[in-house]
Amino acid sequence: MKGFGRYMIFLGSLIVRRETFKTYYKLTIDECILIGVKSIALVALVATFIGAVTTVQTAYNMVSPLIPRYIIAQVVREMTVLELAPTIMAIIYAGKVGSSMAGGLGTMRITEQIDALEVMGINSASYLVLPKIVASLMMYPLLVIVAGGCALMGGYIVGTVGDIVTPTDFIYGLRFYFDPYSIIFALIKSFVFAFLISSISSFKGYFTQGGALEVGIATTAAVTTSIIAVLLSDYLLAQLLYVR
Repeated sequence: MKGFGRYMIFLGSLIVRRETFKTYYKLTIDECILIGVKSIALVALVATFIGAVTTVQTAYNMVSPLIPRYIIAQVVREMTVLELAPTIMAIIYAGKVGSSMAGGLGTMRITEQIDALEVMGINSASYLVLPKIVASLMMYPLLVIVAGGCALMGGYIVGTVGDIVTPTDFIYGLRFYFDPYSIIFALIKSFVFAFLISSISSFKGYFTQGGALEVGIATTAAVTTSIIAVLLSDYLLAQLLYVR
C-alpha cells in the first residue's frame, strides 16, 4: 500500500506547476512519434500472425460438419476485437514502450538530470512524464485499431489462401450478429491500458535509485507491474462494462 500511495501522489504531482501549453505540445508530439509511429510495424506484424493463427486453430477445432464455415470468421472477429487487439497488444506495448519509458527516466535519475531540472525550478515529473502519458492515451487506441484491422486481414488471407473458408463466408462471418458496442468496449480498454502502462512505467523509472544495475531492475519491475495491472483491469472492465 505504501507503493500505491506514492504512485497516487506521483500522479497528483503531474498537474501542478505545469509548463506552458507550447512546451507540452512539442514534447507530446515527439513522444507520439516515439511511442506510436515507431511501434506500428511491430504491432502490425504481431497482429497479422495472431489473426492468422486464430483462424487456423478455430478451423481445426470445428470438428462438426453441422457448423457453418462462416462461424470461423465470427470467432476470429470476437476474439480480435474483445481481447487480442487491446489486451495482447497491451502486453507487447508494455514490453516495448513501457520498458523504454522506465529505462529513459531511470537513466535520467541516476545521471542527476532530473535533479538539474528541479534546481532550475521545473516540475520534473510534469515536464517529463505528462507528455508521455498524453501521447500514450492518444496513440495506443490507434495502435489497437491498426492491430484489429491487421489481425482480421491476416485471418482473411490465411483462411482464403489455405482453402479454410471462402472469401464470401469470411466476410459474412465478420458481419454476422455484429455488436457495435464491442468496438466501444475495446477502445475503453485501450485508454485504460495506455494510462496504466505509461504511468506505472514512468513511476518506476522516475524513482530509480542507485546505478545502472538498478535501472535494469526498475525496467523489469515496470514491465511486470504494468502487465499485472493490465490483466487485473481487463477482468474488472469486463465485469463492469461487458457482462450483461
